[in-house]
Amino acid sequence: MAILSEYEEEDQKKPTSSAPPARKPFSVALDPSDPLGFLEKVFEFVAKETDLFKSDSLVKDVNAVVRMVKDKVEAEDKKREQVKIEENLAAEKKINAAVAPPPVKKEEVKKEIFKEEEKESGSGAEEEQNGRRAPNKGNGLDMDTYSWAQSLQEVNITVPVPTGTKSRFVTCEIKKNRIKVGLKGQPPVLDGDLFESVKVDDCFWSIEDQKSISILLTKQNQMEWWKYLVKGEPEIDTQKVEPENSRLADLDPETRSTVEKMMFDQRQKQMGLPSSDEMQKQEILKKFMAEHPEMDFSKTKFN
Repeated sequence: MAILSEYEEEDQKKPTSSAPPARKPFSVALDPSDPLGFLEKVFEFVAKETDLFKSDSLVKDVNAVVRMVKDKVEAEDKKREQVKIEENLAAEKKINAAVAPPPVKKEEVKKEIFKEEEKESGSGAEEEQNGRRAPNKGNGLDMDTYSWAQSLQEVNITVPVPTGTKSRFVTCEIKKNRIKVGLKGQPPVLDGDLFESVKVDDCFWSIEDQKSISILLTKQNQMEWWKYLVKGEPEIDTQKVEPENSRLADLDPETRSTVEKMMFDQRQKQMGLPSSDEMQKQEILKKFMAEHPEMDFSKTKFN
């Protein structure tokens, strides 16, 4: 509890007409839990001893005093907060300076870059050595004179030709297991055996904007990814094929189930995890072991 007291010693001198009025003693206890009660006592004392409450501008004057005190308190709080923030930043700088790693020399940076380049070139050499390439965005391959893409149902081939080429200048022969494409009077751009057979009656070709030949091949086996278009060209890594999820909705339930299973097994294989068939076998084995607790499997080896 805080005690606010103010006393004025008795004036030993005789009062004069110009002397200020005598100060009135005021004593009241401040309860921190009831600050408004303290203010009420203060106002009662002021009303009793002065003419302040007779003023027409009383409320305005009191509000001005309250606002002034409030602004002062907020400014002091803000100043203390700013000092605290600056102290924290200074402490953080000291900590960072103490634990900062030593500067890396330019020679070390060059060595790291060289190592990364060696890794990249090594992975590329390994890929070429295996004879397989990463597929393009269409799950096919971009060759020098043509490109191809695929879904599980179809293969799309694009052959660039001189601008202004008309269909009568094109030769395109599509057979069950072979394709030949080119311009009349010139060596064929494509001429070879297909990876798998196609449905000839469902295969088409057309000229796109008089600058490319577009060919659509419908696969006979619509449950397999082609590793190459024609025999002799580089193979793609079918483990890196990324089918469009939006096309799954177009498949019949049986085909969709098979495709989803293939996609799941492909992801599992990339992560070194068991396939769906292997997981099913493991579940059957666990169920069998649970149903036959009398059997000892501790020394049994499972593949």
